[in-house]
Amino acid sequence: MAIHRAGLVRVAILAIMLTGSTLAPRGAAAAPPAAPRGTFDVYRPGVYSMQATWTWCTAASVQIARNIVFGNESHSSAEQGQFFDFMRSKNRYVRAGHRGVEPQAFEAGLRAFVDPRYSLVASPTFDAAVRSAVTQLRLTGEPVGLIVAAGRHVWVLTGYSATADPAITADFRVVSVRVVGPLYGRQSVNGYDPRPDTSLSYDAFRQFLLPFRFPWGTTPWTGRYLTIQVIPERPAPATTIRAPGSAGDAAGSGRMTHVGGPVAI
Repeated sequence: MAIHRAGLVRVAILAIMLTGSTLAPRGAAAAPPAAPRGTFDVYRPGVYSMQATWTWCTAASVQIARNIVFGNESHSSAEQGQFFDFMRSKNRYVRAGHRGVEPQAFEAGLRAFVDPRYSLVASPTFDAAVRSAVTQLRLTGEPVGLIVAAGRHVWVLTGYSATADPAITADFRVVSVRVVGPLYGRQSVNGYDPRPDTSLSYDAFRQFLLPFRFPWGTTPWTGRYLTIQVIPERPAPATTIRAPGSAGDAAGSGRMTHVGGPVAI
């Protein structure tokens, strides 16, 4: 339900930016759960929570993710307040009028209240962000946090449809995604927010998952597509002992190089 005042529509904002304008589109891992023909969805009735205030989209999203993972149906505003206060304490930037939660603070909330393996992933392209998000959703069975509207709002990714199963092949194309936005019930304007577990085509989703922007300067995430995914721990590689001066013992041989994929921050 939209709330109008003097022709303006109030909109919930993520963490970092707050505006008065209407948002417009622009251990070893367990075996993955079964998915028929490249479709997968962890949403179920009863898990949705509407954000209790205009600025608590991150808190409600943590509550939704927690409901999905633990089989809960909690919709307590007091619980959302607890999540919000905790995440606010993890903010990196302190600015007047900054009344929300930053990306790494949203990550901290998901880690503290849902799963400690959640990691903030900053992808260089929209395609890389979507592919990595649906892959981890499929492998872990846990929802993915989405920072949408260039950083002004958050959603939860609960499902997808693809041409193949990301758990068994990298040769797949994402056809659509299923999303949950905590504004639904307060407002549904210009796509913010649709009915829970709404399916968006790949191209339609591109209008919402936008490169991150910070109104007061540059951040480590500026220009990146941000998602918060459960990243299972990988076993440490076996240590190889080489004789001094042997091949591979050259200076810098142990350096890790990033070649353009998602970056967990």
